[in-house]
Amino acid sequence: QVQLVESGGGLVQAGGSLRLSCAASGRTFSSYAMGWYRQAPGKERELVAAISSGGSTYYADSVKGRFTVSRDNAKNTVYLQMNSLKPEDTAVYYCAAGASIWSFTTWGQGTQVTVSS
Repeated sequence: QVQLVESGGGLVQAGGSLRLSCAASGRTFSSYAMGWYRQAPGKERELVAAISSGGSTYYADSVKGRFTVSRDNAKNTVYLQMNSLKPEDTAVYYCAAGASIWSFTTWGQGTQVTVSS
């Protein structure tokens, strides 16, 4: 089973940028759909962005035009480039893997993103 480790979170001012990375173990990374979820205090976890094994992408309306998901199968890594960050983007961000972008079954430990106003 794939294991996921996120990195790249931190504190940034509104309008700034961060890039999250998620390194996956295993030799079948390219066959997985990968996603990024986030959970803010007191809120449910929500799917922010996802990329299929074939490279198709999905974005939540709240991040369209600001966030970009990409993957490097040679490095077993998926990225989330976050631009024009807003205070409401503050959350713990989790990487996920699964058979499709609508079926994630493995999760990372999460990385905190805090956007100050």
